[in-house]
Order: sequence, then C-alpha cells, then structure tokens
Amino acid sequence: MQNGERKAFGAGLLSSFGELQYALSDEPEIEHFDPAVTSLTNYPITEYQPKYFLAKSFADAKAKLTSWAALIPRPFQLRYNPYTQRIEILDRISSVRRLLRDIKGEMVTLEDALTKMKA
Repeated sequence: MQNGERKAFGAGLLSSFGELQYALSDEPEIEHFDPAVTSLTNYPITEYQPKYFLAKSFADAKAKLTSWAALIPRPFQLRYNPYTQRIEILDRISSVRRLLRDIKGEMVTLEDALTKMKA
C-alpha cells in the first residue's frame, strides 16, 4: 500500500499489463504478506494468480522478508559488501579472516579521525 492505494511489485506482474490490471482489481484474493506463507504457496504458471499478498509498504515487505530469511538454517553467514555491492559468503576461515582484516583497517581509520577531531 502507498497513500492508501495498492501498488504492485514483482517481475512477473510488471511484465504483463493484463496481469497487473487483474492484480489491482477486486477479482483475486488478497492476503496480508507473510513470507512463511508466501514461500509455500503454489502459483499457476498458465493463468493469473488467484491470490496476491499485500504489505503495508515496500519497507514493511522488505523487513518481513529479511526477518524470515534470517531464520533459514544454513552452514554459513552472508555479508553485504557496500564497496563491491555484492553479497559475500563467509563459509571459510580465510574469508572470515579477510573480513576481520578489513574491519581492523576501518577501525584504524576511525580512530585516526577521532584523534584528529579531539586535537
């Protein structure tokens, strides 16, 4: 929802004008967005979806999806690298050590900046 109106997000919806009109009509069933439910829902591939999920906002959907994804068990950790704008997989000691080295370097930079500000 945005300003009291439904907005559509999704690659399939945005590529099909007919489905976008259908999704925003009163015809399909609308449920509150819950990633745990959405991820287990079967979707037809030869016709419009009979059900769509509605979030309060894009930020709300993102927060719910992030919280849900954090509960997925996995034998590794993920990290977003803002410099490369990529997701890194921390699944080896070497990758964790590299991250630790980078963080230590950033800490030195921050400490130097604080020292100069105090002077």
